[in-house]
Amino acid sequence: MLIAVYGASGYQAELVLTELSRQEVAVRLVGRNRERLESAAARVGIPDPDLRVADSTQHDTVLAALAGSDVVINCAGPFTESGAALVAAAIDAGVHYVDTAGEQLYVNDVFERFGSTAGNAGVTVVPATNDGCLPGDLLAHLIAGQAGPLAEITVSHFITGGGGPSRGSLRSAAAAADAMIAGGLIYDDGAWHTRLPVRHQSIELPDGETVAMAQLPLCEVVTIPRHVQVGHVESLVSAALKAALAAPLPPELISGLPVGPTAHDRAGQHFTYLLDAVDLDGLRTRGVIRGRDTYGTTAVIAVEAARRLASGSSPTGVCTAAQAFDAADFLNTLTGHHLTWMIQSSTPATR
Repeated sequence: MLIAVYGASGYQAELVLTELSRQEVAVRLVGRNRERLESAAARVGIPDPDLRVADSTQHDTVLAALAGSDVVINCAGPFTESGAALVAAAIDAGVHYVDTAGEQLYVNDVFERFGSTAGNAGVTVVPATNDGCLPGDLLAHLIAGQAGPLAEITVSHFITGGGGPSRGSLRSAAAAADAMIAGGLIYDDGAWHTRLPVRHQSIELPDGETVAMAQLPLCEVVTIPRHVQVGHVESLVSAALKAALAAPLPPELISGLPVGPTAHDRAGQHFTYLLDAVDLDGLRTRGVIRGRDTYGTTAVIAVEAARRLASGSSPTGVCTAAQAFDAADFLNTLTGHHLTWMIQSSTPATR
């Protein structure tokens, strides 16, 4: 098994490389600058690294860099600007593809543009294998299996601590600023819509606290309706976080910030992701995902997804996590990495 990592000198990519090395998986580092690739390999402790210099704007060069690998993990954001080029190159190279994207409109574009192309090439593409989208998508599949057809699912993300975003995350947020401010997509009545008002202005946390919420374009809105029979899907974060994200930093300021949070900061970060589903009879089922260290969890998830694709057991084409992998098995694998999940009993829905 050989897994290529594109954008291998970046912050998230270094965590991915560390996880691949921990699992003793053969890895190829791909990126635009050889010196940075060499430095990344040295920091991780990869002896005699397999390095390939390639830029996403140069299709043939990327094809050559990916040739012979089983899967590529794309960590190079902003994905809105360059992700589609990597997907196209992976498909042409016959290499399975995952990425760590959190940009909702980009993820939707991957499904819309590359489904038949990837399927015809015998390639599996799974975008958004990150800490939020993949567990949420898998858990929604399990909720639907238990509760049946659903009237709606509300996805809510809560994150505390962590020392702030990485430079890459800030640049991705800036690239998707328009969608961030507008709220992105809502799935309703069989289609995705923009500028549709959310149904929920507040969410009750598991500890009983009620928090004011606002719409944010999370990727689960794109993935869940592709495998769950559901009438409406929307995604929310706290109103306070939405207000902070509504003013993206200028590029020159981002460049002067630390590359990303320290290991100490990441260890103190905690997240809770809620999936509140209402079935056709008005009964609510809540899925709860808890964990720590979003960047570290994303690295574990992306590597696990890549390893599973390398086994050749997933369907081809562009797939959601729940379409590509066994939902319960994947989630249970993550419990060894400080992530827990549960589905709470059905109760009458309240508005």
